[in-house]
Amino acid sequence: MRVLVIEDDADAATFMVKGLRQAGHAVDHALDGAIGKSMATSGGYDAYVIDRMLPQKDGLSLLEERRSEGDETPALFLSALGEVDDRVAGLQAGGDDYLVKPYQMQELIARVEALGRRRGPTNIQTTFSVDDLEMDILARTVRRGGKKIDLQPREFRLLEYLLRHAGQVVTRTMLLENVWEYHFDRLSRAGRRTRAIRTPPRRRIAYDLPSRSAQPDHRCGGGARGQCAGFEDQDRGDRADLRCAIHRRILCSGRRAGHAGHGYARA
Repeated sequence: MRVLVIEDDADAATFMVKGLRQAGHAVDHALDGAIGKSMATSGGYDAYVIDRMLPQKDGLSLLEERRSEGDETPALFLSALGEVDDRVAGLQAGGDDYLVKPYQMQELIARVEALGRRRGPTNIQTTFSVDDLEMDILARTVRRGGKKIDLQPREFRLLEYLLRHAGQVVTRTMLLENVWEYHFDRLSRAGRRTRAIRTPPRRRIAYDLPSRSAQPDHRCGGGARGQCAGFEDQDRGDRADLRCAIHRRILCSGRRAGHAGHGYARA
């Protein structure tokens, strides 16, 4: 199953996401109601796990809006508010189940899987393609133009996340939450920690970028031509091209006109 967890508590989110992934489910995480609604609107989820008390937009309002828009994805409310009136309010807002904190992970997994059975069998997408780039999730392979590209586990997850969200705006915080598994309890802290850990991924991705002459039309945001292709590396094959594409989409996006400093990348 593909599950969207909307939870603003960092420790609770880490525990929940880890448990669901260990049970074999694909999990995305949103740290507030506004981001959660945006990710839910993209579709493709088999179940939602929603905390009631969220910043930006509370869980009840979020689900009520999704139901009014025709979204019938099963949803489980997870909250410390456990009185009868609280549970009834969650179910009346469109929730299919309600679990009170604290809870046992085995029970949460069982309830989420029960929601999936109610919805019936779903077609889980295991292959993705953009132009001549192909990814097979089950075989753990990536090919470009028929040639196999070897990626490190983190690189594979990063590319998978971008392909799953093709055509959508993907923020640095979303990538850190769902690829690097950094969980933030406040947006301000997210911004500070994002800046603190940007450098190591940049060095790894830029290691074997093609030379400037190999990318004559490349621009990073509003910078000079070939700005991110300053490494004179002899290997200019498919892996270098793919890493350069990831670099352009994610790490250089903060300098784009109109989005400076916000770190937006479009998958």
